[in-house]
Amino acid sequence: MPVIDSSATSPEAPKRFYAHSTDRQDRSDWQLLNDHLTCVAELAAEFAESFSAAELAYIVGLLHDLGKYAEKVQRRIAGENIHAEHAIQGAREAIKRYGEKLGTLLAYVIAGHHAGLANGRDGGTRSSLKERLARSGTPELSSAWQTEVPLPKECLLPQGFKPHADSALLAFQWIFFVRMLYSCVVDADFLDTEAFYDKTEKRPSLRDSGPPLVALQARLNERLAEFKADSDVKRLRAKILRHVREQATLLPGLFSLTVPTGGGKTLTSLAFALDHALEHELRRIIYVIPFTSIIEQNAAEFRKAFGELGEAAVLEHHSAFDDSKLEDQASRDKLRRAAENWDRPVVVTTAVQFFESLFADRSSRCRKLHNIAGSVIILDEAQTMPLKLLRPCVTAIDELARNYRCSIVLCTATQPALNANEDNPAKGFRNGLTNVRELAPEPKDLYCQLERVRVIHIGEQDDDALAKRLRENPQVLCIVNNRRHACALFDAIRDEPGARHLSTFMCARHRSQVLDAVRDDLLPKNNRPCRLISTSLIEAGVDVDFPYVLRAEVGLDSIAQAAGRCNREGRRARDESLVHIFRADAWPSPPELNQLSQTMRQMLRRHEHDPLSLDAIEAYFQELYWQKGDEALDARNILGLIKDGGIDSMPFETVAEKFRLIDNVQHPIIVPFKADGEAESPVKALLQKLRFVESPGAIARVLQRYTVQVPKSVFCGLRDVGAVQPVEEERFGEQFMELVNEDLYNDQVGLSWENPVFVGAEKTVW
Repeated sequence: MPVIDSSATSPEAPKRFYAHSTDRQDRSDWQLLNDHLTCVAELAAEFAESFSAAELAYIVGLLHDLGKYAEKVQRRIAGENIHAEHAIQGAREAIKRYGEKLGTLLAYVIAGHHAGLANGRDGGTRSSLKERLARSGTPELSSAWQTEVPLPKECLLPQGFKPHADSALLAFQWIFFVRMLYSCVVDADFLDTEAFYDKTEKRPSLRDSGPPLVALQARLNERLAEFKADSDVKRLRAKILRHVREQATLLPGLFSLTVPTGGGKTLTSLAFALDHALEHELRRIIYVIPFTSIIEQNAAEFRKAFGELGEAAVLEHHSAFDDSKLEDQASRDKLRRAAENWDRPVVVTTAVQFFESLFADRSSRCRKLHNIAGSVIILDEAQTMPLKLLRPCVTAIDELARNYRCSIVLCTATQPALNANEDNPAKGFRNGLTNVRELAPEPKDLYCQLERVRVIHIGEQDDDALAKRLRENPQVLCIVNNRRHACALFDAIRDEPGARHLSTFMCARHRSQVLDAVRDDLLPKNNRPCRLISTSLIEAGVDVDFPYVLRAEVGLDSIAQAAGRCNREGRRARDESLVHIFRADAWPSPPELNQLSQTMRQMLRRHEHDPLSLDAIEAYFQELYWQKGDEALDARNILGLIKDGGIDSMPFETVAEKFRLIDNVQHPIIVPFKADGEAESPVKALLQKLRFVESPGAIARVLQRYTVQVPKSVFCGLRDVGAVQPVEEERFGEQFMELVNEDLYNDQVGLSWENPVFVGAEKTVW
């Protein structure tokens, strides 16, 4: 932007202060600073209304860019290439005007609205709030701000705030509140700035919150009316649906939906969420799914349920979203912007995205948080929350229900034992959930009615014994605990009819093709051989129906999920539908998995005749949590770090750095997969487009369907020998890495290698 001559304004005219500039020399279309502050304040207050913090958000909105009332900052806005601090002045004013306690809470938000929420005292990669407040040389403010920015003389904390019974968690509640307030302000700032440039650059406004919930409810009702209850299982699903929807009038809060696998949880929970949201004026539904591998499947099911409203209603927010079906750039941009702040009626996201955002420190991750308030949140497969972060996750769930008008549904066939026990705290989950209401009709009765398999432990099975079972059974699913084992078993039976392999070393498009073929083989009208060797990814809500399942030892909840892929539709007798658990001593498991297996074996001994009963599942989780202990359930000491920090030493950056659901950094590699019927892979054409586009976002989302995530050791090995190479490295660095040695991608097992260079990496990965 060119430097603007200060003579462009008359010396006699009152000094004007600007928030944003354009290329116009006369400044006629520049945004006035007081207009920007007022707009941000009003919008932030609107966002914070859902958790009774509108007054505070309004004040922070007025103060967030107070530093732009400095002459040096105005020169930077006018185009001069100078550094000028503009965030700390408002933070200082907040403390000066509203006191050390409340003012400091506001100061975190104001000081971090661009750089991110900083630690209060001990700095991380960015300076701490204390260091920034003490920094000298900050541009001095013009007195004009005192007439242009009408700050309230005093303000109060939110009325009706419900403190936790355990005073040790009060610090958690306040750090959570600051992050929510931060979300309101940074999103309002983004939106007002975006609206200004949309107007001045004559761009069409792309903001659209999607169709109303009442319209989605009508479409879903039409869809549900099409289902025919023409079997015992389908009649039971219809009964569950009716009963659960009748509970929608219950007051917002915590719920469980305990329905055995195959009981129709997905659409039932969606129907409840819509009914409940409309009953209590909640704003949206957020569906949290544990694994990226199935998020597209659920989102597609929701879109189908909503008919012609589906595309506008459902937002997928995860790294593998494919928006190639959207016809124009405006639609793709609209989707990208909605993903930044979850401004859609139905959001489908991953547990990683959801929980890491709740503990984040950056504006890009936090700006959507205020849109979580006042929502119905469905935690699908709730038992998959990671043990190492279970206590902070549960504390966050409790706080959302306690103070942010959220209704949260723990939706699973295997409910984790997360409830507090008020009569005997030692027997309950520490600081666990209270007043959790069950939505399903008599879960124990449902389990008996949907009991469709026999679970038997068959002891140690080497690969020869497993291969024999796979050959003798024409339709069989075998689930193992690591990719090397899956590949070895597949290699042993690859010549058998219907032999297939499934793992995360296959790109998403490849996995979808395999699962489509599997479902087609298993249809009763086809009844073709189908022998599938898979890692655990198939247990995450994948709708397949095998007569026989083999499962390597693992936790009891995973055994239940594997059992859900056997006799799913109840077409066969229970005694003929077998789930065989086996040990695979030749393929050692990590220590964490060994502990799960050990606890599972204890439950099999105690509940020999009914190992998947609700009592067995509850006992399994209670035993597992007791064995782990409180420290292991907060292995990163997230709650401890927060508890030890006062108002002036909140550890925002440290917590965000430590709260990671996935430990190992994964690197995406674009693979040249060619689907059946395609003359060549579409990847080459997409990469060619990527080399010339100005903005790579839309093409990158399409390419996600053709990526395989690998650990760093594998990535470095492939890169170092030239098997993968960057696309347009000068522009994108290593953001887009292409597999140029196409022999390493196999149309049966996905990405694989045999070169000795990769032996060390192979042991790490497989």
